[in-house]
Amino acid sequence: MIIRFLFALILLVPMSAHAQLQVNITQGRVEPMPIAVTNFYSQGDIGNKMSEVVRNNLKSSGMFRPLAENAFIQSPVSLVNDGPRFNEWKPLGAQALVTGKVTPAENGQYKVEYRLYDIASGGQIDGMAYTTNQDNWRRISHIISDAIFERLTGEKGYFDTRIVYIAESGDMKNRVKRLAIMDQDGANHRYLTDGRDLVLTPRFSPKANEVVYMSYANSKPRVYLYNIDTGQQRVLGDFPGMTFSPRFTPDGDHVLLSLSRNGSTNIHRLNIRNGQVTQLTNTRDIDTAPSMSPDGRRIVFESDRSGTQQLYVMNADGSNQQRVTFEKGRYASPVWSPRGDYIAFTKMLNGQFYIGLVRPDGSGERLISSARHVEGPSWAPNGRYLVYFKEVPHGSSRTVKSYVIDVTGYNERMIPTPGDASDPSWSGMN
Repeated sequence: MIIRFLFALILLVPMSAHAQLQVNITQGRVEPMPIAVTNFYSQGDIGNKMSEVVRNNLKSSGMFRPLAENAFIQSPVSLVNDGPRFNEWKPLGAQALVTGKVTPAENGQYKVEYRLYDIASGGQIDGMAYTTNQDNWRRISHIISDAIFERLTGEKGYFDTRIVYIAESGDMKNRVKRLAIMDQDGANHRYLTDGRDLVLTPRFSPKANEVVYMSYANSKPRVYLYNIDTGQQRVLGDFPGMTFSPRFTPDGDHVLLSLSRNGSTNIHRLNIRNGQVTQLTNTRDIDTAPSMSPDGRRIVFESDRSGTQQLYVMNADGSNQQRVTFEKGRYASPVWSPRGDYIAFTKMLNGQFYIGLVRPDGSGERLISSARHVEGPSWAPNGRYLVYFKEVPHGSSRTVKSYVIDVTGYNERMIPTPGDASDPSWSGMN
């Protein structure tokens, strides 16, 4: 459901006024910024719940270190009535202060105000007000978190996003796999399919509430399109063979997918609005897992045409196909960063799996996570974080969970889910 909200600018100051708060997040690991996020003043506990979400978001990013609330001297009531007494906040070592309040508005709605202060200069550097339904308090908390993240780091936030994934349950010989969706922090979880048909590799549309995925409905593996708002789903294309490995193009109007027929697998582009199909590769090998660059000019994919799985890049029309990975090991599931600067991939080498990054020309390969089985990277919309799934063995069984990691390879964290979670895909901004 698309949430509508009204926002009004309270106060913004020029960028130079908070230059000392800028964080360099382009060079390896950074020291988290200490920040004080106070409980938002409200009637009831809605303010406390909102500030807790903001604290958890900022902490999970690895960029911020929220201070313990029991160290705060000034109360939420005092902050609302008198404003910050900065001499009481400076000894805590915080560089920034977040305050807020939630008050009833007309027609049963709530007005949410937040303010961000630079403690060193004693000035306000950001502020917003939102009028919304009470049920939307969690989403407004994510929007506030995004505003804080962008103001203090210069990077777009990613908290007001969702992740679609495969919810797994049952024993390993009779696994049930359902399509599921949740907020990026694991909240607002719900199932989209009932598990009667096996589903795999869901991928979010960049511009709409749509998901493509592979399903074995009627014992025929094909690519489907699912509308999250309506629950309607339909087969994409009337292909004679098996279709799989779908992914949207950046315009959201086309899907790249693999078609397996007569012993070969090739990549096609399908216009989901008019059904027009264009074949992009034509080999007797296996070409699959296509992902288009954010500018729409190139496509990365995996192919075994060299005798082993490697990554290749071609123009959007299928021309100029070139191999870009030449290191030891096999490469799979490539996905282009929203920034265009890196391609994430899965690598298999000496019985171990890795999540790695490489530049589009094949240079600068870095491996940022490893496990006996780790696979399926997907980018956050700001190009700063990756989500993927990892198997953890437990005797004769295993658990499968989705994890998020920073592109530097630090701050790996598990996303809480009701059961096992594989094949995660990150949405764009809501």
